[in-house]
Amino acid sequence: MLQGVYQSVLEARTRDEFRGEVVRFANDLGFETVSAIAVMDHALGESRFETIGNVPESFHEIFADTASWRKDPVMQHCKRHSVPIVWNQATYVSSQMGDVWETQAAYGFGNGIALALHLPEGRHFILGVDRKERLPKDPGAVTRMVADLQLFAVYAQESAWRVALSGEATQVQDEVRLTPRELECLRWTMEGKTAWEVGAILSISERTAVLHINNSMHKLACSNKHLAVLKALRLGLIR
Repeated sequence: MLQGVYQSVLEARTRDEFRGEVVRFANDLGFETVSAIAVMDHALGESRFETIGNVPESFHEIFADTASWRKDPVMQHCKRHSVPIVWNQATYVSSQMGDVWETQAAYGFGNGIALALHLPEGRHFILGVDRKERLPKDPGAVTRMVADLQLFAVYAQESAWRVALSGEATQVQDEVRLTPRELECLRWTMEGKTAWEVGAILSISERTAVLHINNSMHKLACSNKHLAVLKALRLGLIR
């Protein structure tokens, strides 16, 4: 299940290692630049943003201006949705921000794909890849790019909290205790089994299997079963 670049980014222990894996993935996908942004919302005060990537130094001050993100159509999409956005000049022109696109295009930000994972406890993870050239005209090729980016983001966000916001990100307590049934359900989920299939394997109802999986998600503070599997693997609860 965890192989190649996905395994590598999951095992990153420092910002430099994480940056290297994220940049390598983006380059292999056909993009020159990439930015991974970990956001921690605070009930009081401003949210904290940590960005890791290879944004050109000459463009970094403009890119890091979070005030401008309130108008940027790509960032606003990511703020409100979990569905990826494939963007180009038309995205900015339709939002009456063609001048913004002109400025960033000069630094290589002409076309790209971006997405956001909205997690429990006020955590958000945004991943975007950018390049000068237009994306392929073949819809199938673009769909594959988006799917690869979505899968990579699930793995990358696990490491992002550890290397970028380890002092603030919500951590699972050492005393996490999953029942034997919850662990079994996670193990079979790791193998790609549906709740119905897990129920059949364990001789329990589909509804009971869903209950065990939901309980494990809650205990591990994860928003979906795939993130729960990744966290259980990292914590050594399943192998």
